[in-house]
Amino acid sequence: MRLLQTALTILAIPVMAALVVIGGRTVKGHESGITVDQIDPIADALPTGGDTLSGSDTEREPATSAIPAPAAPQPPKPAARSRAIDPDVVAPPDLSDQELERVEPRAPLSDLALAGPPKPPKTKMPGDWNGTKLFQPVATAAGLIESKGYAVAVSGVDVVKADETCSDAGKSWACGTRARTAFRAFLRGRAVACTVPPDGGRDIITAECHIGNQDIGQWLVENGWARAAQGGPYVEAGGKARAARKGIFGPAPKLDGLPALPAASGPAPVAPDSILPADGGAVTPPVDQPAPAQ
Repeated sequence: MRLLQTALTILAIPVMAALVVIGGRTVKGHESGITVDQIDPIADALPTGGDTLSGSDTEREPATSAIPAPAAPQPPKPAARSRAIDPDVVAPPDLSDQELERVEPRAPLSDLALAGPPKPPKTKMPGDWNGTKLFQPVATAAGLIESKGYAVAVSGVDVVKADETCSDAGKSWACGTRARTAFRAFLRGRAVACTVPPDGGRDIITAECHIGNQDIGQWLVENGWARAAQGGPYVEAGGKARAARKGIFGPAPKLDGLPALPAASGPAPVAPDSILPADGGAVTPPVDQPAPAQ
């Protein structure tokens, strides 16, 4: 029994091989072409070197099929930076497509941020009237200046005349002279800029005057050496000077430290009306000399 199975197995091997060969020839004879479902890029890139037969048709591949396709362009590399940058932080924020809405401003953090009331504009004189230089000014009174043929009274103040007197505790003192001396010490011969016309005259001109950025009228009233004019710009400063008893509103100066005036020493000698003697010019000989010979 075992010998029979072995013999059948040996005979089946060549039969099966013959059937495989016959079946392959039958299938190849009925095919008209090869259908390619997938393309192998490696196989397409290799050169064929000749004709490729597929069934009964003969096809020739193009000569450029062996050239590889150009590589896709690579994106440019970012520039090297000295430090790392976070695009979420550095990049500008995304803008909204919605329309912007105007809102009310926030309240100020303190009262210092609030703008003060607008100051009234100063009166500007046209042309040459704005800031004429007056060199070597002379103060003839507190608030009155003479220079280059001009006589200028500082505007906004009442001029204190040099002969004016003030009283303190029932005692009178020369406050006008004292105010003029203080004004001269303030000027010290410096050039004064006043809003006066180009040509001077004999009449007194009332004008604003400055020395650099210092308002002369403001200085006079603040220090009490002049009275503020009614309705002028220095009324408030004049009230403060009066309350503080400055200048002419203060006490009389103490003269205790000054030397006393020299006392009068008898009547002064009277000068003769003529250099001739009182007897009319007659010459009297001396008594101890002899008379001339006859």
